[in-house]
Amino acid sequence: MMTKIDGEALLKKLPALRGRLEPNAPLADFTWFRVGGPAEVLFSPADEDDLGTFLRGTPADVPVYVIGVGSNLLVRDGGVPGVVIRLGRPFMDVALEGENRIRAGTAALDVRVARFAADNSIDALTFLRGIPGTIGGALRMNGGAYGGETKDVLIEARGFNRKGELKVLSNADMNYTYRHCGAPEDMIFTSALLQGRPGNRDEIAAAMDKITASREATQPIKSKTGGSTFKNPPGNKSWQLIDKAGMRGFAVGPAKVSEQHCNFLINEGGATAAQIEELGETVRARVKATSGIELDWEIKRIGIPATGAA
Repeated sequence: MMTKIDGEALLKKLPALRGRLEPNAPLADFTWFRVGGPAEVLFSPADEDDLGTFLRGTPADVPVYVIGVGSNLLVRDGGVPGVVIRLGRPFMDVALEGENRIRAGTAALDVRVARFAADNSIDALTFLRGIPGTIGGALRMNGGAYGGETKDVLIEARGFNRKGELKVLSNADMNYTYRHCGAPEDMIFTSALLQGRPGNRDEIAAAMDKITASREATQPIKSKTGGSTFKNPPGNKSWQLIDKAGMRGFAVGPAKVSEQHCNFLINEGGATAAQIEELGETVRARVKATSGIELDWEIKRIGIPATGAA
């Protein structure tokens, strides 16, 4: 039985806002897996000031989560208690700010920032073409691909803490390690300042085309998937460990390990979030049993199971 999510009651605890507030809002269509329960309340801020007003006026005991385009996200079937913030068009701006520098809103797609950099002959941001998400997700996970990662190009990240205080964090403040950001968990980023270097527009475009071709050839990008599922352990590649464990093509109902790239989990149609998570945990257990190595989830999992269990 699904846990009761009562967004109408929660709405009464929230401050007056200019952005959109939607109680009991379905989230499945916002995730690439196309699974998951509702948000108790979904909030789309009108702008940065509106987001600050929300954070300052919302009781501290109300859970707050942020989602981007849902590429590296699994929402559990019971839904997400509290408020889920989805940053939209007001946070999508991308503009030049200084020499070979780009200011990007955290709702801007990584690929859009990569193309903007290429159009302005700015190199070093090409790797963003290989990350299927937003700048906000790249900040929070130290997103990387094809030899580059966010920590290589970030100057500063702007955003709010849970108290609604506007902060600007330097690269060092982010405490980056591999696929991990050590900035406070309650930080909600609104924009990033990225540093590139002078480049040749045609050469950058060619490099991006190469990344596109590589992704299409090696990843199930047209499937309902959450992207790379597990972080690569030191000195190893997750897909190789999964393959050696005999898990390529393994399935739990309609949730399946991709045969094209076995660090990707796929919803073949009708899978639940519980089945996808069970599949991932089964993969982790098999890899641990066969190699002694414990895989860490790269995909972020939020919400509660349909049973209401913790």
